[in-house]
Amino acid sequence: MTPLIGVGVLVIGFGLRANPLGVVAAAGLASGLASGHSATATLAVFGKAFNEARYVSLIWLTAPVIGVLERAGLRHAAQGLVARARGLTPGRLLIGYLGLRQVTAALGLTALGGQVQMVRPVLAPMAEAAADLSTGGAVTDQTRQEIKAHAAAVDNIGVFFGEDIFIAFGSVLLIHGVLAAQGFDVAPGQIARFAIPTAALTFIVHAIRLWRRDRRWRT
Repeated sequence: MTPLIGVGVLVIGFGLRANPLGVVAAAGLASGLASGHSATATLAVFGKAFNEARYVSLIWLTAPVIGVLERAGLRHAAQGLVARARGLTPGRLLIGYLGLRQVTAALGLTALGGQVQMVRPVLAPMAEAAADLSTGGAVTDQTRQEIKAHAAAVDNIGVFFGEDIFIAFGSVLLIHGVLAAQGFDVAPGQIARFAIPTAALTFIVHAIRLWRRDRRWRT
């Protein structure tokens, strides 16, 4: 049970609102040392995972492309699109994106969104523009920061609960493998079906939260 000390490090670190990257690194190092590995061997595992993770390699290509698009006016184009939409509020926009993110993730299209390629350059500016439009520009800096935070949150929530509906996704196969190792014969299709009510309930709960926030953002 000693390798689980990393879970305790995560709980304490996040509870103290420490830097998330540092907390995760410390948790991994603690679990590695508790498992009997040396600090060098644990760091070697970190390096191997970093090098082999496909998304880590792609981020170095994605970030410069998004930067060029932003320089060419991507954010202004997103804000202009919202300015032409009547009755659009930040809450309605984020609820719509949450539903779209869940549906596309359920179809296995998890790469269609993301913090780097969608939230920062497109979704967050659109939500801010919707707030300006619905309040006549009387949006405080605190409200803007909240809207940005919720824009990032809906992307994570949507993909997290939507991807488990796609039977070929890694998380579903991981659950299947763990259950099979314990002697439970549960097909990936069954796991995916049971993920549908969870995803639906998550959408309803978070949509209600965004609706209530939206009323406050517009006042």
